Amino acid sequence: MLRGQKACVTGANSGIGLATAVAMGRAGADVVVNYVVGADEADKVVEQIEAFGVRAYAHEADVSDEQQVADMVARMVKEFGTIDIMVANAGLQRDSALTEMTLAEWQKVIDVNLTGQFLCAREAAKEFVRRGVVEEVSRSAGKIICMSSVHQIIPWSGHVNYASSKGGVGMLMQTLAQELAPHKIRVNAIGPGAIRTPINRDAWSTPQAEASLLQLIPYGRVGDPDDIANAVVAMASDLLDYVVGTTLYVDGGMTLFPGFATGG
Repeated sequence: MLRGQKACVTGANSGIGLATAVAMGRAGADVVVNYVVGADEADKVVEQIEAFGVRAYAHEADVSDEQQVADMVARMVKEFGTIDIMVANAGLQRDSALTEMTLAEWQKVIDVNLTGQFLCAREAAKEFVRRGVVEEVSRSAGKIICMSSVHQIIPWSGHVNYASSKGGVGMLMQTLAQELAPHKIRVNAIGPGAIRTPINRDAWSTPQAEASLLQLIPYGRVGDPDDIANAVVAMASDLLDYVVGTTLYVDGGMTLFPGFATGG
């Protein structure tokens, strides 16, 4: 599905990023496995990807650092020849009630979750525009996939920095899509719901916690990282070549506001 394409996945040594990087390799892409901490884990992801007969390497970079992002993409172009897919997945939470949240907690989440996606998209777009469409590889000149969240549209008390960053990702994605579509560059987002990842382990790791969480999921199960990875691969493929500026929510129906199923 992605044979011959070159993909960069940020935050790819755990959770959704790990599953996505492996799925990209399984689909035939060569993959850059970005990480900021956890080199050993990143190397293990590289081994999983290389088992599919494609190329991969790990690259340490903080996506909120402009020069590190530029260097990451420049190295990718040197090593792989180009970039076809940027999956801007790296993200974090620093949770706190509004009245107790520090400016540092606010700024760190915005820097990684929103500014980081801007920097990754900008550097990838430079190469997409320079190279243009290579028809034997893909119908588009490049794909940017922003990892958003159901909290792009669902408010989340106690997480104002995270929800604000994801709301920003939604408008960032749409504006980039509008600007870059004439260059045959597709920009879209994936909006995960509740997924079994380390970032939200407390929400699903006990039977009691999972039962409470399932009240918010009409489909009746917590998602797995592969649910998101499969959606990313499909979004990056030519199967969805006419999808531009869209957020695909992969959430088991969480964005249906299930409390209103019984009158609210």
